[in-house]
Amino acid sequence: MNGIIIIDKPRDWTSMDVCARLRHLLGERRVGHAGTLDPMATGVLPVFVGRATRAVEFAESGEKEYLATLRLGLVTDTQDTTGQILEQRPVACDRGQIEDVLGRFRGEIQQIPPMYSALKVNGQKLYHLARKGRTVERKPRTITIYALELGEQTGSAEYALRVRCSKGTYIRTLCHDIGATLGCGGCMSALRRTEAAGFTLEQAVSLETVAQAAQEGRGEALLLPTDRYFERYPAISIRGEAERRCRNGNPFRRSGPEGLYRVYGESGEFLMLGELSDGQMRTRKSFFAPPGENSPSNR
Repeated sequence: MNGIIIIDKPRDWTSMDVCARLRHLLGERRVGHAGTLDPMATGVLPVFVGRATRAVEFAESGEKEYLATLRLGLVTDTQDTTGQILEQRPVACDRGQIEDVLGRFRGEIQQIPPMYSALKVNGQKLYHLARKGRTVERKPRTITIYALELGEQTGSAEYALRVRCSKGTYIRTLCHDIGATLGCGGCMSALRRTEAAGFTLEQAVSLETVAQAAQEGRGEALLLPTDRYFERYPAISIRGEAERRCRNGNPFRRSGPEGLYRVYGESGEFLMLGELSDGQMRTRKSFFAPPGENSPSNR
């Protein structure tokens, strides 16, 4: 099987748990996801299957959108409500004050990754160190918050947030930092991803749906074609010598505007993401089937 399946990740599953389950259900060992979700989070998890896993490196860097719940007055070691409580403070700020503070977090900002994260320092994942009670210095990273909107008040000290952000953004750290700026502390109490890699919740299916389809022999029908992720790029078709060179990993001559292209063979098979420069089309990443492999889901 080759293609992309958008999973609505359930709460308390890791992203790797989802991939392991799909390997079993789809009978394909090559399964990878784009953009890790914490276990407490739900929502859009794009999963790439078979040769489509070659597209993960492109999909991980896209914008993401979340619906989060900010709980004010509570500080935890994980920056969400799953962690140990470090501080509890009274909340005296009103909606207008929160709106004013949100303005400081829009655009390009610096964010210090949390200790409870999979980032590595000196070859060790931070959450492994955190579980041992250790804290190490982390360098701030530049991220971009494209949109940050305050929604309804959902509890006495809880507010809904809509966040659209760049790769590498920790929403629980954003909630923690907003609370710190307000002076009462804060953490994240819920998170749902509504968009990742250009895919939305409307395209997502549950693991139960996949399990039922697999049992009925319809698992492959849930996969989107690999080229769907690259549909923002123009498409070209090649044949003859150009296709032969493409399949051998060699550049071929082509006229047109420079940039990235979806390249298809004479049969309609999606061959590669190509880059045209100086009149030569070169391979950025190939996706064609090896000789003898049937690939209807890769077309």
